[in-house]
Amino acid sequence: MSHVISKKEVIENIHLLMENLTQIKDNTGEFLLKFDGLVVDDKSWHVWNWPQGVGLYGIYKYWRLTDDEKALKIVNDWFAARFEEGVPPKNVNTMAPLLTLSYMYEDTRDKTLIPYLETWAEWVMYDMPRTKENGLQHMTYGPENKNQLWDDTLMMTVLPLAKIGMLFNKQEYIEEAKKQFLIHIKYLSDRKTGLWFHGWTFEENHNYAEALWARGNCWITIAIPEIIEILELKEGDFFREFLLDTLNRQVEALAKYQDESGLWHTLLDDKTSYLEASATAGFAYGILKSVHKRYISQNYKEIANKAIAGLVNEINEEGAVQKVSVGTGMGVSLDFYKKIKITPMPYGQSLAVLSLAEYLHEYM
Repeated sequence: MSHVISKKEVIENIHLLMENLTQIKDNTGEFLLKFDGLVVDDKSWHVWNWPQGVGLYGIYKYWRLTDDEKALKIVNDWFAARFEEGVPPKNVNTMAPLLTLSYMYEDTRDKTLIPYLETWAEWVMYDMPRTKENGLQHMTYGPENKNQLWDDTLMMTVLPLAKIGMLFNKQEYIEEAKKQFLIHIKYLSDRKTGLWFHGWTFEENHNYAEALWARGNCWITIAIPEIIEILELKEGDFFREFLLDTLNRQVEALAKYQDESGLWHTLLDDKTSYLEASATAGFAYGILKSVHKRYISQNYKEIANKAIAGLVNEINEEGAVQKVSVGTGMGVSLDFYKKIKITPMPYGQSLAVLSLAEYLHEYM
């Protein structure tokens, strides 16, 4: 069965999602995360954190494809307001907006952006906490997550580091980014399935619940094609081939576990866990991009298109994506993941914009 969505419908949905994303805020305080007196707002748009970072990237990529001035204004206004407020403490997640900022610098050569790019990349290189074997420790607001590797780190921190390395010809940043991909593959990919575990601890040397968690996996499906493009890896390059083998194994497994609706379960291999739309959007983006770039077989295009159709079904009239799990820490049991609440969250809209922007390549 073919799953085709018209160009007009795609653009209408992107506008709806952008409108929702830029208005979203936590009025009740229900989604504020509290850590020893520190309060983190994971829901609102006017905050410098990873959900907004992913959204900015999707919106900016959409602008690059379409020259839609509304999209560019959203990104420019967001950075102008955040710079005015002052940047937040540096961690794995607050690094995420630097990916969009690095592309903005590449396009504009605006010198005022250089100090931000240099300062944050230097922090990752020399001051960010490390695990054993020099992995980037998944240090967030609140928990230090000592000696822990998480899937998310590659998307939120390593991609911006790699892009800044390419922009400023910093070979040491590029080599560090490659090393981080290799250590994360070593400890987080599941050899049995080709999917990825959520995290690894060097303290007790295990993968926690061994959860094949959907959103954690989607960061990998996105990050591998991105890093190949960012580092301009040529065919025959060993690192590129290694990454593509890793990606192909994951996508092969994803094809097997996709639900008839086009969505994936929050625990990929457990049909009794709920269907989750933010991960589906991430998978749709990564698979579509990998098909467009010929990193994976063209046969996977239908899986991505089916995911896009399933995702569009979850966008309501307000532009909020349904079936999105709230922020999820590291679980020590599979049941933990099945009990995570569902509510519209900004990263649902963010990942949906990213995937629908990539889907526009179908009309080019």
